[in-house]
Amino acid sequence: MNKTTFSTLVLGALLSVGAPFAHAAPDWAKVPKRDINVFHPGVSPIEWIAKKSDHSGTAGLKKGESCVGCHEEKGTLNFNFKRLADKELEPVGAPKTMIYPVAVQAAYDAANLYIRLTFKAPAGGADKGDKDNEVKATVMFPDAKVPQAAQVGCWTACHADARTMPGGADKKTKYTKEGSYELMQWKSAKGAKAVDGLVTSERKMDGGTLGAKAEGAKAADTYTVIFTRKNPGEGKTIPFGLAIHGDHASGRFHHVSLGYTLGVGAEGDVKAVKQ
Repeated sequence: MNKTTFSTLVLGALLSVGAPFAHAAPDWAKVPKRDINVFHPGVSPIEWIAKKSDHSGTAGLKKGESCVGCHEEKGTLNFNFKRLADKELEPVGAPKTMIYPVAVQAAYDAANLYIRLTFKAPAGGADKGDKDNEVKATVMFPDAKVPQAAQVGCWTACHADARTMPGGADKKTKYTKEGSYELMQWKSAKGAKAVDGLVTSERKMDGGTLGAKAEGAKAADTYTVIFTRKNPGEGKTIPFGLAIHGDHASGRFHHVSLGYTLGVGAEGDVKAVKQ
């Protein structure tokens, strides 16, 4: 039995059928799923998105259109992944799987918001920079001061001078020029703690105020991760984005989502169910 312990396998089985955690997570069998596709973005930071000669959707963004409104089509994303495969947007090498779905569920009670992700993280990536974690799952929440956050999701935190970008600075990670992101992350390494962090002028993997907790496991080829954070308030619609690092990937070699909204007793791309 490789690195996965018996207890983790049992937890994985419980997760897969929606059984409650020790901290009284919701009955997930009663919560609808919304598939969100995550994709490998290559070297396409916010500067690339904002440049008309690189990204034809720049004009639409200036008019207030969202990435989802343009690119989500018939249950998938209408990207031209050939630009990645031809190394125009991925000089190191594109992963074997460019895009895959993550099933997202959300529920809330008076104190907490719960987010459940279910996905199969494919192998075949070009980077194996994280030896300790086969998989990392991250959820980011921009505040109202982040420019275009409701349109582009996490993209405003991704810049051309960040580390792992061609010509980037070795110590520069995600950052924002205005506003901030709250982030929470689950890591698959045994004993790893949930990350409750912030992205401001730099990324900090601690010091966040979400009160984030995360539990997850792998059953067969499927990962299930459940996040718990403070309830942002019933009646609110909050923007969010996902990032999945699979196959021991690090840095920008992840699969990410576009920007979506989560409604807590309100309208949203994902609607949290009260329990």
